[in-house]
Amino acid sequence: MNLNKRKLGSQGLEVSSIGLGCMPMSQSYGPADERESIATLHGAIELGCNFFDTAENYGPFTNEELLGKAFKGRRDQVVIATKFGSIIENNKIVGFSSRPEHIRKAVEGCLRRLGTEYIDLLYQHRVDPNVPIEEVAGTVGDLVKEGKVKFFGLSEAGTANIRRAHAIHPVSALQSEYSLWERNLEPDVIPVLRELGIGLVTFSPLGRGFLTGDINRAEEYPESDTRHSDPRYQGKNFDANVKAARIVHDIAAIKHVKPGQIALAWLLQKGNDIVPIPGTKHLKHLEENVAAEAIMLDIPQMEALDNALSTGMVSGKRYPDWIMATIDR
Repeated sequence: MNLNKRKLGSQGLEVSSIGLGCMPMSQSYGPADERESIATLHGAIELGCNFFDTAENYGPFTNEELLGKAFKGRRDQVVIATKFGSIIENNKIVGFSSRPEHIRKAVEGCLRRLGTEYIDLLYQHRVDPNVPIEEVAGTVGDLVKEGKVKFFGLSEAGTANIRRAHAIHPVSALQSEYSLWERNLEPDVIPVLRELGIGLVTFSPLGRGFLTGDINRAEEYPESDTRHSDPRYQGKNFDANVKAARIVHDIAAIKHVKPGQIALAWLLQKGNDIVPIPGTKHLKHLEENVAAEAIMLDIPQMEALDNALSTGMVSGKRYPDWIMATIDR
């Protein structure tokens, strides 16, 4: 199977229509299994999925090292996106910085761990309120001129900072959470992206697993699992959200596919400038995700999903308060 390609931005970045979020291979969703993860990464290439998302703070560091090991000798077959912006000491994230000197130091570390001479897509992981976005864009622009980075991206940035960054150096992609489960980008951010010609890379397109139906209550997950502290998995929110997600399961039954595939098909049909990156460390799940590209939803089905899971229909915040505070909205 070969996935179709989609363009992110107007600077020449082209990736598979569905990418692979690699964070779960190293943290947040149970113990790491390097052998299985590498098999999944290799399997992704065979399936036509060439877009891989990582970050310096996934692990920290170990996720980039995993990709470097898996893609040794295959660099020309993959598009790698990584992120800077964390201060990491003794393998712990102790703060955030996007100062120019820190960006350069972070990029050198990313290149070393990934075993590559260049990063395809470099994101600022979170907007740093202490550093003007113009300085960030200018620094990344210099790295592009030096050949260490090909394309510039932002993660969870708001419209004002997107515009300011793009005016200094073209932004090819914004990475943010967007799905049937999380629609906060629709009023303001997506219109600005389309005005400026910036692509959208969507993480957690399956609602951190909620839209697959294969879920448990928050307290049933270990504390090391991100779902343990996810407000939407807790108490009354969980009960309300199970009911809200029923429409996804109903349409999946009609189409004889998995609920998660319906969630991805919906995203793919929301625009050719959108590339979801569902995260998994299992080849079986990756195969299911990739197969979603072939699923076509008709207009009534798209409208039913839009209406049933519109803003305000999902119960609970998308993150605990301390993480919400890092988002530039």
